Amino acid sequence: MSRVGKMPIAVPQGVDVQITADQITVKGANGTLVRQMNALVTVQKEGAEVKLAPANDSVEANAMSGTMRALLNNMVNGVSKGFEKKLTLVGVGYRAQAAGAKLNLQIGFSHPVAKDMPAGVTVACPTQTEIVIKGADRQVVGQIAAEVRAIRPPEPYKGKGIRYADERVVLKETKKK
Repeated sequence: MSRVGKMPIAVPQGVDVQITADQITVKGANGTLVRQMNALVTVQKEGAEVKLAPANDSVEANAMSGTMRALLNNMVNGVSKGFEKKLTLVGVGYRAQAAGAKLNLQIGFSHPVAKDMPAGVTVACPTQTEIVIKGADRQVVGQIAAEVRAIRPPEPYKGKGIRYADERVVLKETKKK
């Protein structure tokens, strides 16, 4: 059995987990997340813990039990604590501004770029060169951060562009005569 799949998920105070035949619903302070059940995994709630087990002895069921456990754990952490991604802008004149559910970027193009945030995701700009994307769903937060970074990824010669806060960009040496 999967090592990850064996571990039970601790459900903190204030988080409600509902298990039905076809889906799992997790409610908490940061919102509600819903995921479809997989037929290869059995899920049981025992007190303040959720336990997962493969439905049969197949390799696919074993692998899926670990995957479902990780996804459920991310749902529980998301509705209780939430997830965030930090991005930084590197470049002269590069600025970001959060306006409600919209992110306005001035990143060296002839026009400003506006990115709309989906429901459940908030964006903040503590400074003009920092972007913080927060939300309860880890996959959505990561996807939005990747889409914002893809607008102007860091270039390899000067490092200008949008990068993750912990990202290290290796700069290339310029061509010499």
